[in-house]
Amino acid sequence: MSSRRKAREIALQACYAFEFSGNTPRHVIETTILVMDEPAAVIDFAIALFEKTISQKEEFDKLIMARATNWDFTRIAVLDKIILRLIICEFLNFQYIPPKVSIDEGIEIAKKFSTEQSSRFVNGIADAILADLKARGNIEKSGRGLN
Repeated sequence: MSSRRKAREIALQACYAFEFSGNTPRHVIETTILVMDEPAAVIDFAIALFEKTISQKEEFDKLIMARATNWDFTRIAVLDKIILRLIICEFLNFQYIPPKVSIDEGIEIAKKFSTEQSSRFVNGIADAILADLKARGNIEKSGRGLN
């Protein structure tokens, strides 16, 4: 498993803990991320992804709701919502990560941690959100493989 994948999985676990614990982000970082025996680069990316994702949760949820029109938002699996938030966070906040990598990683994480249908759901919603963000000019990525 790549170090980025490991960091994404750790960020997923931290977001899940944050969603249900009522603890502060700092407490979640200390008890979920910093306890991992991983290289500093993995921990640093996991923390950055976690912090940026939870700080923009409402914005990301609006993007998800706009594209999950046939779904009651409260009935979407929590892990699927979190995975989609992480993907959107990478789209908007990590200019050096190609959008297709973010989607592919989200799909693989959904296969591992969520339901049997989650990977298809995550793929479809993430692709639609990416198209929306590109159409609005919200994606600022440049370089080989980044558009």
